[in-house]
Amino acid sequence: MKSAQYISEENLFRKAIDILMEKLGPVETTRFLAVPAKKRIESVKRHRLWQGRLDKDKFFKDVFGD
Repeated sequence: MKSAQYISEENLFRKAIDILMEKLGPVETTRFLAVPAKKRIESVKRHRLWQGRLDKDKFFKDVFGD
């Protein structure tokens, strides 16, 4: 089996930006690169939101069966 070889991060970014520029153009490439990352919700808050929408009976049935 052939082992994977990784290119340097600098080359990776350069190639990726070149492809974006070729396919999208400079304006859309800039827009794409400027998109802010979604802010992650703290795990306890995320879990409580999930629990608030949870149907307990359906959940137990899905996990443990009939």
